[in-house]
Amino acid sequence: ARAAVGRTEHFFVPSTEKTFHRGSTDYFVNARKGDIGAFDSPKFIGLPVGEVLNVAKDYLDVEATEPLANGDGLNVLIKREVVGFRANTVEKTGYNRYRVWPNDMPADLHKVRPHHPLNRNLDHNWQQALTKTSSERRVAVDIMLGGWQEQLILTLTSEDGVCITHTLDGVFEEANNSEKALNNLTAGLAKLGQTPYYARDMQVTLPAALFVPNSLLNQFRREAIDMLDAARLAHYQRGRRKPVAQPAPVYPQTHLSFLANVYNHKAREFYHRYGVQLIDAAYEAHQEKGEVPVMITKHCLRFAFNLCPKQAKGNIKSWKATPMQLVHGDEVLTLKFDCRPCEMHVIGKIKNHLLKMPQPGSVVASVSPEALMKTLPKRRGV
Repeated sequence: ARAAVGRTEHFFVPSTEKTFHRGSTDYFVNARKGDIGAFDSPKFIGLPVGEVLNVAKDYLDVEATEPLANGDGLNVLIKREVVGFRANTVEKTGYNRYRVWPNDMPADLHKVRPHHPLNRNLDHNWQQALTKTSSERRVAVDIMLGGWQEQLILTLTSEDGVCITHTLDGVFEEANNSEKALNNLTAGLAKLGQTPYYARDMQVTLPAALFVPNSLLNQFRREAIDMLDAARLAHYQRGRRKPVAQPAPVYPQTHLSFLANVYNHKAREFYHRYGVQLIDAAYEAHQEKGEVPVMITKHCLRFAFNLCPKQAKGNIKSWKATPMQLVHGDEVLTLKFDCRPCEMHVIGKIKNHLLKMPQPGSVVASVSPEALMKTLPKRRGV
């Protein structure tokens, strides 16, 4: 069944490739089929848009497969390093040929050889389209105008079956130009641009083409639309939440670790209500001070490096993987691998300066900015 009535008109075609997107994955819903890592660069390089033909002192010539525009963000990949720049001026020099003047010419760009791939990670025209209306939903309305010279009767029926009738009393004489008067009536009643409706059907059942001043006709139409809004709102049936089953279902676990992220009393009450007996505090409570998993991910570096035990033939019992380490400066994180559920655990220890900071949700209004600054780790040599 449809979630709502109306017709939606789209003015914008979305594209996930033009947003921050390194490649699609179903996250192993249908089993692990390939690596999802992006080892070329951790940055978003965008989509290929052509090739660099020549690099001069302050501009470069490119052959593009897509139109380029001023303000585009372009880049090239040199030895897994992204060299990017913003196109200040773009001039078309021929068929699919452009001359691009960057805001600031990167020095490494002169290392590029002819026909080097060019990428665009910021499409200026695309960004401009995002700021405009992307879609519009309108409800169909059938309009019928009837009555006689002393009274006009306007009936509006929405596509969800709500109907209203509005009247306008007065003395309306027969128009000298019947065709023009009829066109004015239908055009005036169909002006629904600032409303959530559009005219699906229009019928005029007057005995003759009557002259109605535009000011009266517009006011007549606006009042009828307001009546239709009120009638549809009164007719709307708000859905109700299904009551909790009795007896209440039992949670499959009686003990929850900090990984369940139970932090506030409302969450504890919820799990206790459904049979959980022992609940560890969430990681934000600063009670887990040892080495614990800080991230559990299906992305596995062993699989990416072709070191997965599952890829080797043998007994399932031999699926054991030696831990690895991630080293970034002075920080070392241990990687442990749980091969049965096919997960990688990043093991780490909470930092001391985080233990000194107030916990989320605590009252920190009395803490001065100077006191908060003292909780930050000191830089070496300062």
